[in-house]
Amino acid sequence: MILDRDLAFLYKVETCALKQAVKRNIKRFPSDFMFVLIKKEIDQLESQNVIPSKSYLGGANPMSFT
Repeated sequence: MILDRDLAFLYKVETCALKQAVKRNIKRFPSDFMFVLIKKEIDQLESQNVIPSKSYLGGANPMSFT
């Protein structure tokens, strides 16, 4: 799984700028380019130590791109 912060690093932009670009130009991106984890999925990642904490995902508040 590539996180938004990793993509932002690759494109040399801020994470919020990447998310905003996708949101504004959603039709230019493949349908599976970005997805949003629900709270339960975030909690599972944290409890399995896949991520050290929710802050690793930028606060990890589930949000909608629609």
